[in-house]
Amino acid sequence: MKKILALGLTAALSLSLLAGCGGGTGTPAETGSAGTDAPAAETGSGTSGSVYYLNFKPEQDAQWQELAEIYTEETGVPVKVVTAASGTYETMLTSEMAKDDAPTMFQVNGPVGLNSWKDYCYDLSGSALYGELTSDDYALKNGDEVAGIAYVIESYGIIVNQTLLQQAGYTVEDIQSFDDLKAVAEDITARKDELGFSAFTSAGMDSSSDWRFKTHLANLPIYFEYQDKGITSTDAIEGTYLDNYRNIWDLYINNATCDPAELTAKTANDAVNEFTSGQAVFYQNGSWEYGNVVGEGKLSDADVTMIPIYIGVGDEANQGLCTGSENYWCVNKNASAEDIQATLDFMYWCVTDETALQAMTGGEGAMPSGGAGMAFAIPFKAAPESSNPFVALDAQMTADGKTPVSWNFTTMPSEEWKNVLGSALAVYAADQTDANWDAVVSAFVDNWAAEYALANG
Repeated sequence: MKKILALGLTAALSLSLLAGCGGGTGTPAETGSAGTDAPAAETGSGTSGSVYYLNFKPEQDAQWQELAEIYTEETGVPVKVVTAASGTYETMLTSEMAKDDAPTMFQVNGPVGLNSWKDYCYDLSGSALYGELTSDDYALKNGDEVAGIAYVIESYGIIVNQTLLQQAGYTVEDIQSFDDLKAVAEDITARKDELGFSAFTSAGMDSSSDWRFKTHLANLPIYFEYQDKGITSTDAIEGTYLDNYRNIWDLYINNATCDPAELTAKTANDAVNEFTSGQAVFYQNGSWEYGNVVGEGKLSDADVTMIPIYIGVGDEANQGLCTGSENYWCVNKNASAEDIQATLDFMYWCVTDETALQAMTGGEGAMPSGGAGMAFAIPFKAAPESSNPFVALDAQMTADGKTPVSWNFTTMPSEEWKNVLGSALAVYAADQTDANWDAVVSAFVDNWAAEYALANG
């Protein structure tokens, strides 16, 4: 979510991991923006525009490039996909939006991001794409306008190599709380040399990996504080559960494949390689990581499962995975009418065409090229069930009465807030003193209030 430099402070504040798209008001091309009951315009039928999609997810770059080529071959409409490197989306979006050839299709992560980008978001409320949503809950709104549409629902937790866990003498049924997780992890650490593996993968704190902890792990204390107060956002977080945040962070970094002082040099690739090569039992990540841990030369479906991230709060026996979306498609209302229409047609094709749907929801061999699909769960009427077992696991947990943990990190005040928190976590990891943890608390609580105060004038 960054936009033109003129967005100033608001833009800086909305740098939330994904980007936030704001509701837009433009109504350029009426064709293809018909009411939800009206048929969508045929993709490519007479459309003279083009599509430029700035993609947030580097792990799905290959699939989007292939889909873009297929669509262009079928319709003659040029589709360019550019993918930002991990942790750089905000910066890249701001830079690209300042150009004459700006993205026509981009992403935001929720309400905070929307606050920065709302002046660039085309109103999708009359689009055929909006009519394909299975629930209005997946629409990101700016007043009466639909500024963005969630295109994937994801879950994250702790991915478990249950084959190694069994070698250590446990099953996932033995882990139903933070205390259980701590006991198992510390026992594995005590027998590390005997077992030949560690409890956790490295918690890398470079930009390719630190989002797992300054954003996704940090969601847990935010979620439980919001639950206590019955709110969905706040200008002043109290940090009620930051001791619990410290406990889970200590568990990760002190029972891992490397010394905590080495974390600033560890990357996302290090963590996934440690996991797939059998060096660690536990790996915090999400359903989007399925294709990176399962497949030829990796692990099998039988090897892996996912458990909730327990931090010692709430009804842990009935806690589910962290489930939600920070991936909202938005259309640049400042693009030409032809490009807006071309983009609306492409998005509609993505969620209704059989080949595109298979690419988005399928796993191994789902792409026309024979490559793996995106294995997404997508909230559209024509979508088949995702082939991703982590997605199925989340659905089963919910059916069994476990409560999913909602994604509240989209209310974090800015990307800068996350970066300051991440730096404090890394310093603490290298020297685990109370004074250094106090700096983490200050980064979490004081910076939250300060950034919201600046944003609110």
